[in-house]
Amino acid sequence: MTEQPDHYFRADPAVPDERRQVHVTLDGHHLTVTTARGVYSPGRLDPGTGVLLRGAPDPSPTGDLLDLGCGWGPIALALGLRSPEARVWAVDVNRRALDLTRTNARSAGLRNVRCYEPGQVPADVRFATIWSNPPIHAGKPALHALLEQWLLRLTPDGRAHLVVQKHLGSDSLERWVNAQAWGLACRRLSSAKGFRILQVSRS
Repeated sequence: MTEQPDHYFRADPAVPDERRQVHVTLDGHHLTVTTARGVYSPGRLDPGTGVLLRGAPDPSPTGDLLDLGCGWGPIALALGLRSPEARVWAVDVNRRALDLTRTNARSAGLRNVRCYEPGQVPADVRFATIWSNPPIHAGKPALHALLEQWLLRLTPDGRAHLVVQKHLGSDSLERWVNAQAWGLACRRLSSAKGFRILQVSRS
């Protein structure tokens, strides 16, 4: 069943919390994860996230890493698996998504994944790595506000990697980030299967 996008942008999705098990492979690890209606891509690892996980450079091995818009947790789990000495912050407005990510991290034996609503992340935390399949369907004003809030929290040598479908505005998003007076530079890192991976770092 296809979810309406507005469900997974809500703190408490209106659709029933019907949970199921899905088998996925993340970084060579075969995992059984719990998903549910009301979160993004509940039936599978979505193609964009797959492109990001295959194409992004390795995250920082230490420090604070951010999965922005974690859904049921595939990016947070991959970050936790690749960087066991780092602290992974899984952030989402959707409380069901946070509960699923927490459940899946525990099931995978990952003790370095923390799950929080945006307002619960301390203001002084700075991120060495940010990975995100950002919520394009939330609309440009909401997307731009989200990116401004979190990209500015990169460490001086930190990098963010965003995966965006080409036909949903990856190139215009790259131009928009570069037009902001943030001291950040955005460039296309790679393209695959109709998606772009954008890299953002301090210029």
